[in-house]
Amino acid sequence: MQAYLVGGAVRDELLGLEVKDRDWVVVGATPREMLAKGFKQVGADFPVFLHPRTREEFALARTERKQGRGYHGFTVYSAPDVTLEQDLKRRDLTINAMAKAENGDLVDPFQGRRDIEDRKLRHVSEAFAEDPLRILRTARFAARFHPLGFSVCDQTMALMKRMVDSGEVDHLVPERVWQEFQRALHEQAPEAFFEVLRDCGALEVLIPELASEKVFQLAMAALGCVHRRLHAETEERFAALLSPLDAPVARDRAIALKAPNDCQNLARLVTAFTPQIRDIDAQRPEAETLLDLLDQADVWRRPERFSQLIKVLECALPDDSLTLDLLRTASEAATGVEPRTLLAHGYKGKELGSAIQTERLKRIGDAVAPTNH
Repeated sequence: MQAYLVGGAVRDELLGLEVKDRDWVVVGATPREMLAKGFKQVGADFPVFLHPRTREEFALARTERKQGRGYHGFTVYSAPDVTLEQDLKRRDLTINAMAKAENGDLVDPFQGRRDIEDRKLRHVSEAFAEDPLRILRTARFAARFHPLGFSVCDQTMALMKRMVDSGEVDHLVPERVWQEFQRALHEQAPEAFFEVLRDCGALEVLIPELASEKVFQLAMAALGCVHRRLHAETEERFAALLSPLDAPVARDRAIALKAPNDCQNLARLVTAFTPQIRDIDAQRPEAETLLDLLDQADVWRRPERFSQLIKVLECALPDDSLTLDLLRTASEAATGVEPRTLLAHGYKGKELGSAIQTERLKRIGDAVAPTNH
């Protein structure tokens, strides 16, 4: 029985990056032997165990065989006779198919170290084509390591194109696609993820609305802008991605991707506001129009989301910064209206609501008046 450090930990160590997660493969052992050593079994589909002290994952060496379409269609074989090389061969990319023995020796049957030096993302074997999810994973690694100069090698890109042409990507379930999208949106260069999907043809299957070059470039510019801002949330990144689309189209795509509600709602607001912002004359803004936008954004109850909306719009509409400044100014002025003050003056019911709107409108008018000529 031998244990080897595998996958990302070995890769990141060779890249000089911080190793966050350490996964192990155990060769020559049975589940009973692992349990006897105090490991706790957690894997349902195949034997994975938690170390009794470190809580790191130890998986028994295994092979996989394709049985159906999509990424679910696999049968797993795990037994003491499965070799380390057989286990590594089932992995996606050569840079993820290396192992390190307990004595420090590198086990690298598929030349992952060479591909690290050459900054190439290369598939381990033709078995890569059996799992369409690997297209998304490869694109995500391209986004993660783009700042280090990595790119997808020509052979792997050609293989991914054949996978798309064969219809494999059509069998990905939306929930799993969203998981990869969400992770990719937070990688070092999220634009690279979508560029890889575009280049292999998968983008036209997963988000066909972004397939045209003009729309794609607008989406990447907005996403890159939001990404460069500190602490951008997933919903802000997603809304930037869909920002060039018409509101109904963006809504339908967000639903199809099964994006969380906060992502759907911010994307809806961004795409609904875009044509309205463009229609405003920054030199002659109408207080009524600005107040209507604030009502649509529900800034009174959701000020944090309004801040997110402005942040994304600033990236999606760089030529409309003056108008967005006006909207921000209007928000600051209008949110200063205190209903309690109006209640003290005897307003109640519908009259109170009308008085609040009237006061908000007056304050907005006063705040933006200097731009009127």
